[in-house]
Amino acid sequence: MSDAVRSAEPYSPALPHSGFTLDLTRSALVVTDPQIDFLSPAGATWEVFGPNIIENGTVAHIGQLFAAAKQAGIKVLVSPHYFYPSDEEWRFGGPLEQFMHSVGMFNRTGPLTLDGFTDSGADFLEEYKGHILDGETVITSPHKIVGPESNDLVLQLRKRGVQQVILAGMAANLCTEGHMRELLEQGFEVVVVHDATAGPRLPEGDGYAAAVTNFRFLASAVWSTEEAVEQLAAVRA
Repeated sequence: MSDAVRSAEPYSPALPHSGFTLDLTRSALVVTDPQIDFLSPAGATWEVFGPNIIENGTVAHIGQLFAAAKQAGIKVLVSPHYFYPSDEEWRFGGPLEQFMHSVGMFNRTGPLTLDGFTDSGADFLEEYKGHILDGETVITSPHKIVGPESNDLVLQLRKRGVQQVILAGMAANLCTEGHMRELLEQGFEVVVVHDATAGPRLPEGDGYAAAVTNFRFLASAVWSTEEAVEQLAAVRA
């Protein structure tokens, strides 16, 4: 089944519309893990995520969201994933954690140094740096598993009066879904952009298909990148 079919809205949905209406005065774009290890052929996990990233046009779509959010004047936040040498002392972890540590995913030399960071797997994609490193985008402290419970994302949103989140980034059934779930529990309205994310395909299952199902059940809305850009432009006008 193609990704377009998997992400298409059901022909006859059973669940009601949430009634979500975008309000730029209290909204933000949140992008999870827009980093080389996920999104670049040079990254540690491209073999697992690359096919779905290519099919969804994920890299270009995230870039379009960054540009549209900046043009609309809404807050933009990035929730990155980093591991430091001290994290190697962890004594247990689930399959995902074991995999990430085994391939050196998101590794940095330390929390207070950028030695070796540039162009490493933990660095941001080059095409996003103009948006992320513009002095206005908020880069939160790192999350460590999949959700924002271990970082300061919620605090940063609250301090800026944000109540609505447009969510995109990597990976669909992992950090993106983990962020969606926690933000909903924290009382935010959350729109997920389904083609500005991607998931793994492994013998264990199709992570993207699983995530899209859960997005439909839980998110305030599920938009394509085209819809998100149109919504941001229309409300701005």
